[in-house]
Amino acid sequence: MKNFGKRLSLILVLFIFALLSACGNDSTETSEEQSGTETEASEKELSIAQINWAENIAVTNMWKVILGDKGYNVDLTVLDMGATMMALERGELDASLEIWLPVQDANYLKEYQDTVDFSESTWFDNAKVGLVVPTYLEEVNSVKDLNAHKELFEGQIIGFDPGAGTMEITEQLIEDYNLEFELLPSSEPAMLTEIGNAVENEEPIVAPLWSPHWIFSNYDLKFLEDEQNTFGDVEKIHHATRQGFKDDYPEISEWFSNWKMNDQQIGELINYVENADEPLVGAEQWVEENQDLIDEWVK
Repeated sequence: MKNFGKRLSLILVLFIFALLSACGNDSTETSEEQSGTETEASEKELSIAQINWAENIAVTNMWKVILGDKGYNVDLTVLDMGATMMALERGELDASLEIWLPVQDANYLKEYQDTVDFSESTWFDNAKVGLVVPTYLEEVNSVKDLNAHKELFEGQIIGFDPGAGTMEITEQLIEDYNLEFELLPSSEPAMLTEIGNAVENEEPIVAPLWSPHWIFSNYDLKFLEDEQNTFGDVEKIHHATRQGFKDDYPEISEWFSNWKMNDQQIGELINYVENADEPLVGAEQWVEENQDLIDEWVK
């Protein structure tokens, strides 16, 4: 009986040990499965910078919809241009969808070309930047005309986001032409409100603007001639990504490179986004109605 008791005790110990080992293996397997799930989930997470400019809001929401349909969860992080570039350099952002070259964002290209990947591909090839005034100001047609009408404008150029490449070029323009004007920074919505109020009251105003932009379909505005070409000629819009993005997301990198829009397409997209209750709702409607175009990008 004593030997039987010893054998029974030994069997019980072995059984308990086997049970604990099985539990441990299950726990390890569960942990590995969870780790794999988390890795897979993280590979579907993207962070894209959004700048509060009409066309930027439009295209970032458009890509949020397109990538969402492909199973990606896209976080749009609102930043100004300077903060966007620093975040890309640190790897805190995956992409910025709006880099104007060769002039407007040349300073950012120069500073970050070794630490941020700027695309060679462009998604818009016919952009224009310059100072604009309402068309009813018939006596003002060139940047050189501004000093002669300084009092008309109270010596002020109404600007938008400080740190934007176009704002820095406008400061350079003031220096190049020896303008007796001050550039007043604000935000794009504030600047557009000022332009709208001025036009409705047929008052003078001068501001830096760019095309494509919905405001040209709302108000009669004209670009001032820039004889010294400070703003440059035709601008092209690129995108930029953090280093390593192409390796992590080769498929999306190819889609971004395939992305092309013309004046009509970007104008319509901006209009949909501007007039919707929420930007994403407008982008969803535009994407749904332009699936053939999008299929050319994400083929």
